[in-house]
Amino acid sequence: MNFSDVIRKNVLEGFMYADLSTAKIVTTLVITFLIAVYIFWIYKVVSKSAFYFKSFNVSMAIISVVTAGIILAMQSSIVISLGMVGALSIVRFRTAIKDPMDLLFLFWSIGTGIICGAGLYKIAVILAVLVTVGILILDMFPVRIGSYLLIVNSDKKEMEDDIESAVKELSGAYKLKSKNITADGMDLILEIKAKNEKELVNRISGMQGITAVSVLAHDGEVKN
Repeated sequence: MNFSDVIRKNVLEGFMYADLSTAKIVTTLVITFLIAVYIFWIYKVVSKSAFYFKSFNVSMAIISVVTAGIILAMQSSIVISLGMVGALSIVRFRTAIKDPMDLLFLFWSIGTGIICGAGLYKIAVILAVLVTVGILILDMFPVRIGSYLLIVNSDKKEMEDDIESAVKELSGAYKLKSKNITADGMDLILEIKAKNEKELVNRISGMQGITAVSVLAHDGEVKN
């Protein structure tokens, strides 16, 4: 027996058509679908996005079933396996993931399809429980809201001291980020950590010579 015969016996013959019964196929896809529905429900509950996209959630859940079907098909023949690898290698997904939590659920959905397609149903169920518990526990850890950017426009150049006095009084901390002085006035950008930014804005906007006051916030969080 030469090297080619060894390869043929151990690889090609090992990938001959697998005896996948209809019952096994249906069982695998049904279990995968049930876990996918669970992922769909968990995502809807824990999602903190301002806009909930049901189409994304539905697509993410059904990906599990599709992935399980692909894994079942790849078990049947090495030809199908290579064909799947070649087909998937040329696919490019252009949809941007805006929330890191969406990436977690997407990976969870794909992983569930792979695990169920391999027939490891217990692992998929245990994974679903652990991921849910992990999300709920870690979400309970408190965080502080990040800093604000206070933008002040004034038609008087000498207003800087009065503005900084008000900021120092009504904010926990502040830092000058930018100062622009022109012939018509002055523009200040301050990074602040105010507990009541509304009161601060009202105080500064009521000063003589202030033309505009803006507060910008971001979606990030600061660790305790």
